[in-house]
Amino acid sequence: MKERTWNTPGELRLPEELLRAGCTPLLAAVLAARGVVTAAEARAFLDDGPFEPEDPFLLPDMAAAADRIRLAADRDETVAVYGDYDVDGITATCLLTEYLRSAGMRVEKYIPDRLEEGYGVNTAAIGRLKERGVTLIVTVDCGITAVAETAYAAGLGVDMIITDHHECQAELPGAVAVVDPKRPGCGCPNKDLAGVGVAFKLVCALSGDGPAMLERYADLVAVGTIADVMPLLGENRRIVQAGLEKLRAAPRPGLAALMEAAGVEPGRLGANTVGFTLAPRINAAGRLGRVDRAAELVLEQDPDRAARLAAELCDMNRRRQQLEADIWDEVADMLAGQTVTAPIVLAREGWHQGVIGIAASRLAEAYQVPTVMISLDGDRGKGSCRSWGGFNLFDALAACGEHLESFGGHALAAGLNLRRESIGPFREALKEYYLTHIPEGEAAIAPDLTVDSASLLTMECVESLGRLEPFGSGNPRPILAISDAVLTDVTAIGGGRHVRLTLEKFGQRYECVWFSRRAEDLPAAAGERVDAIFFPQISEFRGRRSVQLLMEGLRRTDLEELCLGILQGGSFGDHRLDRRELAGLWRSLTGKCPCRLRLSRLSQLEPRLHPAQIALGLRVLSELDLASVRPDGPDVDVMLIAWDEKTDLNNSPTWRAQQR
Repeated sequence: MKERTWNTPGELRLPEELLRAGCTPLLAAVLAARGVVTAAEARAFLDDGPFEPEDPFLLPDMAAAADRIRLAADRDETVAVYGDYDVDGITATCLLTEYLRSAGMRVEKYIPDRLEEGYGVNTAAIGRLKERGVTLIVTVDCGITAVAETAYAAGLGVDMIITDHHECQAELPGAVAVVDPKRPGCGCPNKDLAGVGVAFKLVCALSGDGPAMLERYADLVAVGTIADVMPLLGENRRIVQAGLEKLRAAPRPGLAALMEAAGVEPGRLGANTVGFTLAPRINAAGRLGRVDRAAELVLEQDPDRAARLAAELCDMNRRRQQLEADIWDEVADMLAGQTVTAPIVLAREGWHQGVIGIAASRLAEAYQVPTVMISLDGDRGKGSCRSWGGFNLFDALAACGEHLESFGGHALAAGLNLRRESIGPFREALKEYYLTHIPEGEAAIAPDLTVDSASLLTMECVESLGRLEPFGSGNPRPILAISDAVLTDVTAIGGGRHVRLTLEKFGQRYECVWFSRRAEDLPAAAGERVDAIFFPQISEFRGRRSVQLLMEGLRRTDLEELCLGILQGGSFGDHRLDRRELAGLWRSLTGKCPCRLRLSRLSQLEPRLHPAQIALGLRVLSELDLASVRPDGPDVDVMLIAWDEKTDLNNSPTWRAQQR
């Protein structure tokens, strides 16, 4: 497995306009790192004032879809809402079902069994719905590739309305309406709606009252949007904000019961809680073939029954975790000792179809390549695919389509069906495509900024990051970096599954926690100097509140890289130099220059100074034309010019900056 790399952030910026507008230094620095530098831009991004959803009729075929549903209501037809078994599909199914029933319509909800039927619309399900008297099927979060299935339904006298958000193929289904923001020529500004977001737009079109529908269904849209990892920007961000507030203040009985069963405090709920605590429990039902229980929970109004259903989902999630652990152990054995440079394609008989997608995600993360996990059953296999590093999986599967029976999904996640004998040829075709389409640049973590002062990690500053919520795709949690800290303590916690660290920097001690990382796997030991990346948060324990660093990465400090970065004009962090120290550095250089110095051994010049301080001093001397300083790989060539006691150090931009 590979350690994630991370990029060195650019120079920290603190726009005065943002500070005057009331932003804390940390919030201002994060906003600036993300391109928000004026007060007007900040207000637009942080605004939590009145919001009205965008016009639903900007989506293609929305008018036709609304007209056909109104006709079904007038005729008292039986309508089926046909969804998907993941969180997005479940919430979309429940949202549209609840709305149509509240409008007095006869509605059947139908979500295919993941294990027996697989993803998407199938003809057997259409036939069963026809037998129950259904004359109109409205899909949610699926159907965009159901060309043959839509034609089959038409032959039975059943109309289809497709609402989806997945990528479109060349041929669209011949449905009454095909509502999908990914359709070519779509005029909807928000191309990143989740499936539940498209269903929400449909009820807005039917009701004619977007704000009322937002108040009623924002919680379901938020849960589905977060779980499906849609970008939390623009309209999505505002809908999710409204949904999280609804979940905190007045959750529907089913979701309230699930929060209680999962130990979630409603008042502290955020997007992260939805994504990593609630969504996996809802998903577990679909993964284990009991999606009906999750849908019942979402729609349930009786608190007692909701509590029982929530307990069931939590039990299913524990079962899912065990299945995942078993598969992970098998995969670790299959890949032991291998050097992985191309997509992983693994297949085995009996792997649980509902869990292989999670295993694929973990593998993609661990080996930093796209991953396909295939569960075999006889001569056929069903696969779950996860991308890595911006590689477009949907395009890749399309290019390898001759080896597949079917496929569908997104650029980052997809599913496929194929025959056993096609696995080898598919693996080779995917490898060949990958090697000619590897995205430029390594998929590294990109911290927003390097913290250069303890003043950026105060309680007030860390709390102010809450104004950036909700965090998610397109608006990730701010990741900060600290350079050249001392790792003073390492303690295993959680039975050895997690680790607690202590970092010393700026004369302060910072408590850190790193989940799913064992102490023996750390890349550094107590007592060493390290660089760290983390998300700062407020920890509350026994009534005491403190700043805690949630670790994302750790590495030993590379003194050569640190000093070279300073010499080339990069951030000098918290390293500072006073006039007496600069003069001492000059004196130590006078007897040695011209000279060639190894960057990692700069402290030999002046043992009382840190190498970064010496690099900083050389940079100041260069800016004042008192020395010629030329980095050359791991070395630096230094030649003194002249020292003038009357030199105004403030003529050096670096000197002025490090005096602040």
